[in-house]
Amino acid sequence: MLANTYKTILSVALPLMVGTFIQSIVMISDAAILSRYSITSFDASGNAGLIYITLFMGLSGLGDAGQIIMARRIGEKNISTLNSVIQSSIVFNLLMASLFFGLIYFLVPHLIDSIVVDADIALEEKRFLSVRSFGFFVAAIFLSLNAFFLAIGKTWVILFSTITFALSNIIFDYLLVFGIGPFPELGIEGAALASVIGEFIAVLMMISIILFGKTARPYKLFKKLEVARYMILRLLKVGAPLMIQGFLALATWTIFFTWIEQMGRYELTVSQNLRSVYFLAFVPIFGFAATTKTYVSQYLGSNNYVEIRSVILKIQLLSLLFLLVTFHGALLYPTSLISLINPAETYLMESGTVLRIVFGSILIYAFMAPYFQTINGSGNTRITLIIEIVAIIIYLGCAYLFIKVFGWEIAEIWTVEYIYFGSLGVFSLFYLRFFNWRKKLI
Repeated sequence: MLANTYKTILSVALPLMVGTFIQSIVMISDAAILSRYSITSFDASGNAGLIYITLFMGLSGLGDAGQIIMARRIGEKNISTLNSVIQSSIVFNLLMASLFFGLIYFLVPHLIDSIVVDADIALEEKRFLSVRSFGFFVAAIFLSLNAFFLAIGKTWVILFSTITFALSNIIFDYLLVFGIGPFPELGIEGAALASVIGEFIAVLMMISIILFGKTARPYKLFKKLEVARYMILRLLKVGAPLMIQGFLALATWTIFFTWIEQMGRYELTVSQNLRSVYFLAFVPIFGFAATTKTYVSQYLGSNNYVEIRSVILKIQLLSLLFLLVTFHGALLYPTSLISLINPAETYLMESGTVLRIVFGSILIYAFMAPYFQTINGSGNTRITLIIEIVAIIIYLGCAYLFIKVFGWEIAEIWTVEYIYFGSLGVFSLFYLRFFNWRKKLI
């Protein structure tokens, strides 16, 4: 079981943070390459990417469920069930991947045509998704393996797989977007294909570590077939609220960006610039969020309730410190940060202003996220779903007023982030303070 020390917390979280940082660099590289290829492709890839990630978060929710259940079994010293959890997770994720793939191919194109005002952006979005949707099948396997390594605290494997993905993606991105050497010029489709290729190579590396390395050997994974109906149902019970939660969170952002696209090209490009840099802020937040779930689940499995509060306080402090390291540019030199994404002078000043404005909201999120993830780690995922829904309703209501009713400027509109992150934190604190969340069985 993981020790309650800064050293152990960092040993789990740092590889995840580096991995998230590398993924952020990949997103920045993708955006930088496409912005230099075509502003239309740049804008379209941002909105289309949100559609893809919205569905991807459904799979991510099931991965989180696998992580929570496996960490709980480790806390209970019942590791013989891990093989069944991971195999059942892969099977169920592949079924969900097939569903999401079908939605992208048969439903989403009609949805894009009905809501996107600019015909050129609509066409580019559909081109991107027609290729990127194949990534669902790779992600189904990747997220299940990822959950295992998170649960056992061997996050260095996730770091190596992320580095593999990043290098592959950036190389193929450059080759396929512009058509370098023998490679065809595919534009936005090349960016989508590069991501799928990178993910596939990363999954092969993780499978190799499980089958031939020492890290996973004690758990005897894939030595026999153990896909179990009861385990799929258990994953669904814990994961369904997380699936819906992730889907709703990203769907909300998709709606938000759709409303901004309807304002005009200038506002959309400014917001896409911000979105591309925004993910740097999530480097420490996502890393410590995953660490929180593993700690809470393991400690609850061993009935070690006293240490949980201490762990949360340590994670909050570390999260804020690392956020200042990774995202200080948003406050001190925002335009320089934005210029890495899109150097066009037309958008730099406005984008920098908005980035500086939202900096405070990210600090709030870094402090509050461990409370939210404590509820998830305890297995009370239906509660976090309710909290998410209420926060989203408040967020969308305010965003609609700011954009459609009040007609605010783009910088003022982005203050809605304070409302969303603040709501998540306040409701999470209320639940942890007044309800019995420690006795949840999973």
